Amino acid sequence: MLTGGCLCGDIRYEAGAGAMHQSACHCSMCRRASGAPFVAWFSVPRANFRWLQGQPATYVSSEHGKRSFCPRCGTQLMFKDDRYADEVDLTTCSLDEPGRFAPQSHIYTATQVEWVRLADGLPRYAGSRDAVSAGA
Repeated sequence: MLTGGCLCGDIRYEAGAGAMHQSACHCSMCRRASGAPFVAWFSVPRANFRWLQGQPATYVSSEHGKRSFCPRCGTQLMFKDDRYADEVDLTTCSLDEPGRFAPQSHIYTATQVEWVRLADGLPRYAGSRDAVSAGA
């Protein structure tokens, strides 16, 4: 069982088996929401996720996406994409043990910050995770 939560400890969650889509997202919305040059995410089946403590706030960030975060400390925790209704995306570094889920690719590199230099040898995709699934 994976466990995680926010910086202040008000929000806690757990996620079961089935981690997938481990990636570092460089899209402008993830950058703006986190204040960082990119955000590491992974997905789990929605049925394998639950909030254990507290209730996050939710922000509709696009026509298909909702971001959940702690209303007290602001930690970004989850992204739900209506196009993938059976999955939830979790911020890797909100896990209690984030080292278990290193990114396997970089997505939205077409919009990455100019000064970011990626030297990890991971695959890079100009757009969404659909490109990863298609091997494009």
